[in-house]
Amino acid sequence: MTNSDPPLLNHYGALFSSHSPQLDDPKNRLVIEECQLPLIDLSGLSNHDETVRRACVAAICGASSEWGFFQVLNHGISPQLVEKMRSEQVKLFKIPFERKASCGLLNNSYRWGSPRATCPKQFSWSEAFHVPLTKVSDEACYGEFISLRAVMIEFAAAMSKLAGLLGSILTANLGHGKEVIKNLCDEGTCFLRLNHYPACPISPEILGLVCHTDSDFLTILCQDQVGGLQLMKDSKWVTVKPNRDALIVNIGDLFQAWSNGVYKSVEHKVVTNAKMERYSIAYFLCPSYDSSIGSFKEPSIYRKFTFREYRDQVQEDVRKTGYKVGLPRFLVSGRGDLLTGSME
Repeated sequence: MTNSDPPLLNHYGALFSSHSPQLDDPKNRLVIEECQLPLIDLSGLSNHDETVRRACVAAICGASSEWGFFQVLNHGISPQLVEKMRSEQVKLFKIPFERKASCGLLNNSYRWGSPRATCPKQFSWSEAFHVPLTKVSDEACYGEFISLRAVMIEFAAAMSKLAGLLGSILTANLGHGKEVIKNLCDEGTCFLRLNHYPACPISPEILGLVCHTDSDFLTILCQDQVGGLQLMKDSKWVTVKPNRDALIVNIGDLFQAWSNGVYKSVEHKVVTNAKMERYSIAYFLCPSYDSSIGSFKEPSIYRKFTFREYRDQVQEDVRKTGYKVGLPRFLVSGRGDLLTGSME
């Protein structure tokens, strides 16, 4: 393999040659097992039997607390829509790198690799389009990809509806109105990310996406059947087995802070595949930049902060060190012991 599109190999090679060949991270050496995430049938929310409805809510909230991840069935996004979205996504990523990087598609949101990586273990073998919801309907963003626009609009609307439903259930579970998430979150800061992980025959230790937690309230992931998602559970990495009919939901940092550690934002990563490329689409539920994020109860584990402040701190940490620090930056002194079960 002498070249790649995008030029991930060139960038990775430069990082590798300028550092000692020490790819391995202690976290990557932990035993990896395959897991079946909690699987929740959302049709239970509309069941006539109140016991069934309550059990479904309890399963969502329990998985958010114990795992920070779960899968949902009967989520309202049809297989036909998923297939159309995947087909359009594949066509988009097949165009040459030079065009993706220079033609301004999807709000000029194309990104690849890890521009701020300073060593190989900070490098992500992937490319993506990072599209704000406010730009999804903008005709000027699509260029020749006219058919992508209608599918993106329908897909984004369906994901937004599902995210709002799950967010309202999680806030109501802690005694707050279902309107909390609606009042906090803003279409201007929510976004869709279209991901492509090219096959990587160089080394299984190169990650498609480096270990991280999500800087949002919650994320909904629609992935193909190739697999590669891993998360930290009970101090070890576990591999998530793909389920064709399910979407994956995970709790973000902001929900962990708001819930005072009841819901868990869990470290996760994507490993590469030597022979097969992987596609996924993620929806990120985020608040307005000036929204104040504070615990729903006292004593609070975290000090209050705005989403803008949190985002800026994360970006500053990544710029300086190549790593996201995240919520530990915002712990109230002496209260870290109140945080039980956190995976940070």
